[in-house]
Amino acid sequence: MIWEIVILGFVLSLDNLRVSIALGTLPFGLKRAVQVALTFGLWDAVMPLVGMLIGHRIGEAVGGVADVVGAAALGGYGLYLVISSFRNPEPEELDHPWALFGIPLTLSLDNLLAGASLGVLGLSPWFSAAVFGGMTAVLSLVGLQLGRAAARLIRIRSDLMSGVTLIIAAATLPLWLGN
Repeated sequence: MIWEIVILGFVLSLDNLRVSIALGTLPFGLKRAVQVALTFGLWDAVMPLVGMLIGHRIGEAVGGVADVVGAAALGGYGLYLVISSFRNPEPEELDHPWALFGIPLTLSLDNLLAGASLGVLGLSPWFSAAVFGGMTAVLSLVGLQLGRAAARLIRIRSDLMSGVTLIIAAATLPLWLGN
């Protein structure tokens, strides 16, 4: 059952990886990237844990709404970045803690349902939460670094590039989560 949890943790982390690539195009340093990756990991550990502890019933009620909330938050922040890029000069370093730390929360809401399902199966909530959180933190940091590399290769405003990328990620997120 350990490998099933590891594989599920990897699959649940893929949406965070994609969003991290988009966020990685924003101008912020390695310290902030590690903080963001750890925040992604924290929320992806907490939500399944809460889901496992609370149970399947609440997870089912939140499941359908979680995908919409996550996509709306991404799209809203992307739209904000696009509009801001046309109205303001390019920033040296972009630091919006409310977005950089709030986006991982909204993306982890779907993991509440996964946690509830695992709780019904009687799996260890603590082990599963640790695996999910660790997997997400690592993949998020990889995504942030890939985004940073892409921003160096593609010479357009990083805030505009991030905004457009986040809007695309928001539009496609329901397609990925539906599979």
